[in-house]
Order: sequence, then structure tokens, then C-alpha cells
Amino acid sequence: MKDFIFSGSVADLDPELQHLFNRENQRQDEKIILVASESASPMAVREAMSSSFGNIYAEGYPREASRSQTEAEILDMDAELALYRRNSDPRYYKGVEYADVLEALTRRRAAELFAANGISADQLYVNVQPLSGAPANSAVYTALLKPGDTIMGLNLNDGGHLSHGTRINRSGKHYNGIFYFVDPETELLNYDEIERIALENKPNIIVAGFSAYPMIVDWQRFRDIADKVGAYLLADIAHISGLVASGVHPSPVGIADAISTTTHKSLCGPRGAMIMTHRRDLFRKIDRAVFPGEQGGPHLNTMAALALALKLAQTDQFRALQQRIVDNAARLATKLQEHGLRIVGSGTENHLVLVDTKSVSHNGVHLSGDMAARILDVAGIVLNRNTIPGDKGALNPTGLRLGTVWISQLGFGDAEIDLLAEAIATVLKGCTPFTYMGMGGQQSLRAKVDFAALQRGRELVRQLRGVAAPKAAGEIVSVRGSAATKLLNYALTSDVPALNAGESQPTHIFGPTFDAGAVLLRVSSDLYNLRFADKETAQQAADWLAALSDGYVMFADAYAKLSGPVVVKTMAPDFDVEAEIKEAIESIRDAFHKFVGDAQPEQTDETAFVDSKPFYVGMSQRQGSEALPAFHWEEPADPPMLRTTLYDTHVVLGGRMIPFGGYEMPVWYSSVSEEHAAVRETAGLFDATHMGAFDAIGPHVVEFLNTVTANDVSTLQVGQSHYTYLLLPDGSVVDDLLVYRLAKERFMLVVNASNNDKDWAWLNAVNNGEVMIDEKRPFAKIRHPVQLRDLRDRQWGDECRVDIPLQGPRSRDILLAMCDDDALAKRIKALPWAGLTQGTLAGHDVIISRTGYTGERIAYELFVHPDKAPEFWNKVMAAGEPFGIKPCGLAARDSTRTEAGLPLYGHELAGDLGLNPANAGFGSYVKLWKPFFIGRDAFIEHEAKRNSVVVRFRMNEKGVRRPENGDPVMDWRGKVIGTVTSCAIDSEGYLLGQAVLPVEMSVPETAVYIYQLGGGNRAIRVPNAIKQGTRMPMPDAATVLTRFPGRKK
Repeated sequence: MKDFIFSGSVADLDPELQHLFNRENQRQDEKIILVASESASPMAVREAMSSSFGNIYAEGYPREASRSQTEAEILDMDAELALYRRNSDPRYYKGVEYADVLEALTRRRAAELFAANGISADQLYVNVQPLSGAPANSAVYTALLKPGDTIMGLNLNDGGHLSHGTRINRSGKHYNGIFYFVDPETELLNYDEIERIALENKPNIIVAGFSAYPMIVDWQRFRDIADKVGAYLLADIAHISGLVASGVHPSPVGIADAISTTTHKSLCGPRGAMIMTHRRDLFRKIDRAVFPGEQGGPHLNTMAALALALKLAQTDQFRALQQRIVDNAARLATKLQEHGLRIVGSGTENHLVLVDTKSVSHNGVHLSGDMAARILDVAGIVLNRNTIPGDKGALNPTGLRLGTVWISQLGFGDAEIDLLAEAIATVLKGCTPFTYMGMGGQQSLRAKVDFAALQRGRELVRQLRGVAAPKAAGEIVSVRGSAATKLLNYALTSDVPALNAGESQPTHIFGPTFDAGAVLLRVSSDLYNLRFADKETAQQAADWLAALSDGYVMFADAYAKLSGPVVVKTMAPDFDVEAEIKEAIESIRDAFHKFVGDAQPEQTDETAFVDSKPFYVGMSQRQGSEALPAFHWEEPADPPMLRTTLYDTHVVLGGRMIPFGGYEMPVWYSSVSEEHAAVRETAGLFDATHMGAFDAIGPHVVEFLNTVTANDVSTLQVGQSHYTYLLLPDGSVVDDLLVYRLAKERFMLVVNASNNDKDWAWLNAVNNGEVMIDEKRPFAKIRHPVQLRDLRDRQWGDECRVDIPLQGPRSRDILLAMCDDDALAKRIKALPWAGLTQGTLAGHDVIISRTGYTGERIAYELFVHPDKAPEFWNKVMAAGEPFGIKPCGLAARDSTRTEAGLPLYGHELAGDLGLNPANAGFGSYVKLWKPFFIGRDAFIEHEAKRNSVVVRFRMNEKGVRRPENGDPVMDWRGKVIGTVTSCAIDSEGYLLGQAVLPVEMSVPETAVYIYQLGGGNRAIRVPNAIKQGTRMPMPDAATVLTRFPGRKK
């Protein structure tokens, strides 16, 4: 009979999965694992996990009498089977006769192992079915509490667990969670304070037991506190169950009403959980809470593995292991302290150590737990970030949790612990913490590590694990990935993007401790081979390139990182690659030896050393050529006033026309307040056709735009846009702009009307390599120019574009009313913020972008042909009439953008105050991780000493005179502390503006005072004589607001 059972091993049936298993085994064999919640379960335990018990269901429990059986009685299977055949059992399934034996055996072994404090195994009721620790705790709550009852546990940041009543966990959603804390000075439990909190809150259950507390727990003190408030006591010993079982830590058995534990931490078993109680009146409630309350059938294969782990835990070897775990943790804490790292609680009495990463700092910035854990992981030391006392939340922890279970299982003793402490301290103290500016001015903690410190850490890890240092398979380093070209272009000295597939070039690499010549072959678009003179150099280069790809090593300033990730491997020339690759390698062999030989390449080789590249690692070791001139721009003395194609339309609509940005533009049609209200309540249509619209096209367009703009255009997908800046080499702002990715190799740039000609001149000068782009390397220039086009120039035909913004909550409805294409309508509905699409609206080809300059989230900018703008405008107005659309002028544009806190060039950017993006509150749009963009160094230098920022403010009273750009802002003492930059009426009729203030005065609700002096041009009139009745000039009061208004709901 032919069966349908798949016979064969994993390697036979699924070699890919077997490969994954092998890689994970290799990771565990080569790295040092300090995750406090992990252990290396013995091979026999894992073998039991794969037993055939995993094939069957066994909902329910074995007969109750089996709890009092000895192990020998349970294992008398012939007698057990006879009893089963005669009386059956309480389970819902048949075929579970051996499952009954297994569960009875596992329960008995657990009871015998944990019996303590006068409670015998016969008196200890054990449930071995919970799937993991959190469900076990949940089952205890289900058994003992009602929804809404109060759980009292240790605060999560102080070492508690999610399942102990935290709001984000089920335990805090179904029950009322309150918390006790460690003492902020000693970082230890203060039992008197815990008692006070319990008496004040009268919890129904107190949870004692923690995920990150390094000291012995006083179970009896918790019992006394629980008794005083009539609460149950749950001891969660998930982390320390092995220590408890072996007597290294005091046991809560007979003290706590219920005990929960996982089985895979210090107990060194499979991933599972248990619940124990000595109370005969509770065990049935707990059993029913587990099944059917929390789960269905138990995982019998896990139970089988647990049975074995419990047997091993009764041995002297296991007890010796637990003592070694505690001893190793204590020594590790001591040694880390000797290396200058602060240990939370000043030490440890169990299996874990908590390290305060704030011990490492640079320029006032501390190392975060997240970055410390990441960098240690790269070094081969695996642990987890963790909150420690004093942390404000789990998202930004400043601690590391280290556990010594796994390394103690490996046999680590004093000598190994000392080397491990050296490795950890070397890596952490080799870190340089810094911050990136995030959205809303928030700081994002990051860090870089010195390559030598990282390599030393790796060396010590290899020594401790008995692993040999990596050796190159050959003299070729293969680099593969979509980011390979960008990474290599910055990592090597040659012009990497110039290579086509199958082409090669001589190059050079500058590493931390080496520099070497090589030949670079581009195998395909995303695959390169670097050939060196020998294997040793190849390995050094591979290590360095892999570290650059990981993104944590310092190679310039701390902010910079190269594109990645890529796959870096070494290989021999006869590596089994495709025939054409072999042929290509052979074709460059002679060239390589001519180029490299036995010495370094000639430093004058113009192909290998393209010194005019804007950036490459090690460029400071090279001298450049003649400096390029600085960009110079002068505004025309008396330019003619221009008109957009919408001028006549504005006149017909009654728009009041004024000069703005070189154009005659409508300032308003009805009133500022009415048009402002339309944008906030219905929809407003604006003329922005005076603004510049360029596009940049070509295979190297991303490289070009990432050089000339501060944001990172490589992050944009087709159909996305972002806000960014053009900076000069000295950091001054050329303009702010929006960049739209229309296609893989085509971007549209929309710039301010007043800066259009200057921007166009600057971009072309940079593109043509005519002007200096780096003051430190004045010879640097763009290597691969792109095509730049002015999209208002009619020579570009149908691709010409101008901007007509439609802003406000009904703007989407208006667009949909104009749309007779279901597919386009669907795209418009799905368009995210800053997204764009293209299609036909009312017969017009339109690029539709969900962006705007009013602060509205339902807002669009519609790009049409300039000659079609009047017709399109009228169609939008007609379609919008039922929705309350209004034409809006410059004044409403200014008032809405001011209310939203958006900058205007010449006011919150550049201008007389020379404000940069960070001053304006938009530093997050300057991506300092890019190793180079024009103005980057100057921006970093400016940030190091910047002490001012733009704020929003609102006048406290209505009806006061409007402050103007340049008016002084004062503190309560009358001291001038800042300058008004903009002001307009807001949605509620108050004057709301923006001003530059010291950072410390930018806190919302700060009181400020403003003299309205016409932009600082009017003097304050002080009476000659001061007597009763004399009117003294008084400033008007204002209040600092949040930097940006809250998001509309």
C-alpha cells in the first residue's frame, strides 16, 4: 500500500529550511547570548519536542487522582492502561492514554522539584498546560478576578512585565492596573512604600516577580502586604524559576496564592509555562481558567520536553549551574563597574545585570539602550535594550539587560566573564552618541562606533567562543545589492557610476588601518567584484565594506552613513560563477597586475582617483585641483512686472492686484478672513502659477538631487514628494522647494517665484560644474550632469506645468466631481499625504499632488499646462460651487500658512536674520546621514551653536495692532529676546504670528510682549513729562503656542 506520509529528513524535503536551521545554529554557536529570557535547552529536550506527541489533541486533564501518584506509579503503564480501558478519563478526545501518563508525570516532577517551605509534592497543585508566561498570568487573573478588579504590579519601566497590569496589555485593558516602583535613589524595592500604595489602592491581587529586577525578592513581606489589604498574591518567577528550584533564590511556594513561571529561561526547558498553587480551594479554578478559559488542547510535545527538563533540574549538575549563573552575574556586574559602566541597583543577586547606557556620552548626548544593543549585536554580543528606573517610556530605554544563563551553560567562569566584560566595555566606550533632528523638533538618539573598538569586541567574542577569525576565500570581494553602486561610489576613490555592466576600472579603498589598490568589475547593475592583490587585503576590505553597509562605524563625522545594505563576500577567482563573469574576471587579470603589481597604484592615476567627486571615504588624504569660483547672484535692478496667464481671470473676479515675487498677483478677492475661513471650512483655490517649476531628468538624477538638496530623494518612490532646501556651501538658504518623483529618472522641482531665476542659475551652474559646491574641497563638482528643464518654457510642449493649489476639507469632493475616470477617482481617494498621481480632469492632463502650503491635510496642488490654466481654473470653480469654493489671494495664503507654522522665504528662512531650516523648525528635512550635500558642513557647524528657533505666538487680545516682520519681542522684564517674522489673522479672529526666540523661550504657554513698530521702523514715543494721567507706551501681550497646530480629527 502506498502511503501519503512524507518520509525523509528536513534536509531531504526542504533543503532551504534546513539551510535556515544551519544558519541559526551557527549564530548560536558563534555569538555570546546574554538575553536574560533565553537559555540553550539540551539536545535531549529538543529531541523530546519533536516527539510524536505533537500529533495529537488532548483537551482536558488527566484524572485527578494522578496528582498523588508517585513517579513509579505513574510510569506503571500497564496498570495505567488497564485503568484507562476500564474507566476512561475526563478528556474530550480518545487516544490519549499515553498523554495522561505524560501530563501526570510532568505535573508530578514539577511538584517534586518545587516543593518547599513545608509544602510537599502531594500538596502542590501544578498545571503544565499554559503555552507561555503571559497566558499563564492571564489564566490566574481569570481564575481569581472579575473584570475591572485591580492588579498591582511593578511599574514596567522599573522592571515589571507587560502582563502585570500595563495599559497596553490585556491585563491592563480588562483590569485596573496600578503600580509600585523601585526607590529612585537605591533602585531597589521599598517594601514600606509598596505597603502604602497597597493600603491606598486596595488591589485585588498583588504581583511579585519581575522581568528586570536584579535582587532577591522578599516573598513573605509581599504576603504580609497582601494580607493587610485582602489581596491574592501572585508570584511570577518566570525569570528565576531555575534559581528557585535549585534553592539559589528563596521560594514563594506556600507563601504566594499562585505561582506562575515560564519553562525556558533559567529552567532551561522548552518554551512553555506552568502555574502552581498550594491552595486546594484555588487549583480547580486555575485549571478551568487555563482550559477551557484561555486555550484549547495543550501542546503535548512541549509537555514531553518539559518532563525531561524537570528531571534534569533535579540533578546536582543543574544546581551547580544555577549557582554558576548567579556567581557569573555578580562578577560581570563588578567588572563592568570597574570599566566605568553604571550598574542599576549597584549589583545583582540573581541571573541578570542591568547596565545604564547613559554611562557613555558625548557632547551632552547619552548612548541609548537601543543603539547600544544594536552595536553590541553587530559585535557578536546578543542582549536586549531595557527600560531602567527613571526612563520616561519604553520607546526610549536607557538600559541593557544582560542574563548569564546561556553563557553559564557553556561553562563560562571568572576568566571568561572578565574577557566578556572587556568586550562589552570596549564596544560601548568606543561609541559616539549623537542625535538626528526628528519631526517637530524631537531628537532621535543614534550612535556610531569606532571600527577598531568594534573589531576588538569581535576578536574577544571569537576567543570566548573558540571561533577562528574570518579568512578570505580568495582575493575577490563581491558586493551585491540595490545600494551597491551608491555605497561603492562613496567607499572607493573611482567614479563607480560611470561603469556599465561588464566594464572595469582601477580603484582604491581607504580603510581605517589599510589602503589598497584594486580593480572593480561591474558584473551587473547590482553586482560588483573588487579584486585585490592578496587574500589578506581582500578580507580587510570585506570587513570594512560590510561595516559600512551595517551603518554603525565612524568613517567621517558621526552623522554620516553610506547607502545600504549590501551583501559582502569574498571569493576565489575560480568561484563558481556564470561563464561571462569568469571571462570578465580573466579579461581584467592582466590589467590588474599592471595596475597593482606588488606595490600601491600611482597616486596620480586619474581613473583610480577621481578627486573631484563630492565625497569618498578617505578623501582628506588626497589633494585636489584648481578651486572653482563661488556662486554669485545679483537681483536685476529694475525688472519688468510679469503677469500669469490667470491675470485676466483675477481681474474679472474682482481680485485686488499687487506686486509679489515679480508678478502682479491677487492679494484678496473679498476679504482675508472670508477666504481664510473657506480654506479651513470648505475649499479655496489659489494661483501659484507664478512659482517656478523645473524638472531634472537622467540616469544620475538621484545623485544630482541628493547633492543639491538637503533631503534624501533616494527615499522617494515614484508618486511621492517631499519638502527640502537648496543650500549654498556656507549653509545659507538659496530656497525651499518641493521635489516630486514623476518617474524613476525624472523629478519635478517647484520653487518660490521670487527665487526662480536665482534657483535656475544655481542649479545649472552646479550641474555644469562651474561653481564651488564645497568650501573645504573647492575643486569638487558634479560628475554626471542631468537634463534640467524650465517647465514654464513653452518649448517643452505638453510637458509644461504650472501650479494651481486647491486647499481645504471639500477639495477632494471637488476633484472627484471633475473626474469621470473611475481608476483616477480611486487613485485620488487613496492618495496619501505628499503622494501624487496623473490623469485627466475635466479634459485636462493634470499632475495631482496631495500637498499644500496652508496646513490643510485635505489639500492638493494641480499642475497643468500654463496656457490651459484659465480654462482649468474656471472648471474647478464651477465644479466647486456646490461645495462652497472661493478664490483666495496671497493674504489668505499667508494667513493660513502662518497659522500652520509654515515658513516663508525671507521671513522664517534666510532674510536679514539668516535663518536656516533648523531655525525654522524644519531641521528634520535636512538629512545629515547623507555623507555630502551642498552646505552640509556649514549646517552642522551652525547647529552646534544655534540657540534660537522660530515659534508661533498669538496675541492675547483681539483688536490690537498687527505686529510686522522685524518688530521686537520681549520677556516679562522688558528685555528684547526676539523678532517677529510674520503675523496674520487666524481662524478665530486673533492675530497669530511667528517669531524667532531663544530656544529656552520657545516652550508653549510662555508669556511674551510685542511692540508694534511697523517692522522696527517706528520709534517708541515716550512722553517728555511723566505725571498722573500720562499714557505710557505699553507692549501688547502674546503667548507662545506649540510649534505646529494639532492635527485635525
